[in-house]
Amino acid sequence: MQVCLHKKLKNKRVKKNKDPNFVAKIEQAIQKKYGKEAVQHPKANWDEIKEKDYLSQIKELSEKQKNKKQKTDKIEKDGFLISKKLLNKESNRTCEACNVYSFDLKDDVYMTKFNSCYKCYIQYIENREERWATGWRPNK
Repeated sequence: MQVCLHKKLKNKRVKKNKDPNFVAKIEQAIQKKYGKEAVQHPKANWDEIKEKDYLSQIKELSEKQKNKKQKTDKIEKDGFLISKKLLNKESNRTCEACNVYSFDLKDDVYMTKFNSCYKCYIQYIENREERWATGWRPNK
């Protein structure tokens, strides 16, 4: 809206207007074209409820931005930038059934989902996932 008004004034080449009612005439023209809401003060329809709602939205947005920033923060370690998220993450690669520490890539899925290696998954868990989820473990 202000851009259109600026272009109109520029096109008419109005540099100095000595008419004291010039601003009032422009406001009336804007009101006629865009409605009464276009020229009223921004706080005209503002009340306590809207203020509280606005403040809660600002706090929520701030929290989201803070959480996003924490997830993407990088720390320099040994000459490399590493995500804070990775440094705080502890991985347990020990199988609950056989107590063997696994480096094998095929164990990744089973470690994540069942805390067991592939071999123990085949032997104890396959087709018994519900039993495993309830807490059953084989006798050692």
